[in-house]
Amino acid sequence: MKLLKFGRDFKPDQEIILRDYLAIERTRLANERTLLSYIRSSLYLLLGGIAFFQLKNFPDFKYLALLALVFSAIFFIIGIYRFTLLKKSLRKLYYTFETNEDKK
Repeated sequence: MKLLKFGRDFKPDQEIILRDYLAIERTRLANERTLLSYIRSSLYLLLGGIAFFQLKNFPDFKYLALLALVFSAIFFIIGIYRFTLLKKSLRKLYYTFETNEDKK
């Protein structure tokens, strides 16, 4: 689960200028923000699906509830996948993994 760890878990390969460093930090923070929005959307769909299951007077909403639960799981999986994909990409393009911190 090292890929889901937030924060700076890598160090620069070479000296980079401040503008490039800040751009990388903005990208990293945007990636975390996007993951959190996927999780939030997934939770809203989960709550909506549970609420539709509670409506006893409308039995046709059972299918809508199942659909909301399925989309909730799909949003969560897509969010985690995109987060890990961009994090790997950032590490591959700009950084090497900081192995010294793991050994301590």
